Amino acid sequence: MSVITATFRRELTLAYRRRAQLLNPIYFFVLVVSLFPLGISTEASKLSEIAAGILSVCALLAALLSLDLLFRSDYQDGSLEQMLIANASSQMIVLCKIVSHWLLTGVPLALVSPLLAMMLALPGDTIGLLVLTLLLSTFALSLIGSIGAALTVALGNGGLLLAILILPLLVPVLIFATTTLQAASLNLPWNGYLAFLAAYTAAAFAIVPWLVVAALKITLSDSA
Repeated sequence: MSVITATFRRELTLAYRRRAQLLNPIYFFVLVVSLFPLGISTEASKLSEIAAGILSVCALLAALLSLDLLFRSDYQDGSLEQMLIANASSQMIVLCKIVSHWLLTGVPLALVSPLLAMMLALPGDTIGLLVLTLLLSTFALSLIGSIGAALTVALGNGGLLLAILILPLLVPVLIFATTTLQAASLNLPWNGYLAFLAAYTAAAFAIVPWLVVAALKITLSDSA
């Protein structure tokens, strides 16, 4: 328990020191979503049809912006190597860092989304479901994206390579999240799509920490 508490405290302290960077995903999310009515149409019926896809895609891209920094500072100050050789479980430390990333990026995006959903004329009775799907999809992104962050941590600027590595794995997340909201908007059954999204996220939660630790060890051994 002390390892979990210490890791969360350290991540929150580091996040407070670079709080301006934490706001970038929210600015990006709000700005890009706000441009769609200007570039496509201001007609509520048209916006309502594509609102689910717009919000899901923009939220995932916004959360992707900060993934490159997940292990960067730990690699630069040498604490990443100490983390991997410590007596405490490396998988538990990695999982705490991933959850911290989600709490600081994915959760704020989900909380902001209802305001943008109203701007895009998404039906009011689906806004609660929108928040739930964004919470699940951004958590899946933090989990899967951490694999790419671990593989590119030694590169000077691995943001583009990270996106290329993980975006194919995020296609199911995007499909299930968008289909859930579209089905709910049309009063069709949506529970199955949401269950697939939750199962995909749960599977990632179960196996990703081990994959990330293995990727970090490979990266550090190659850069030594």
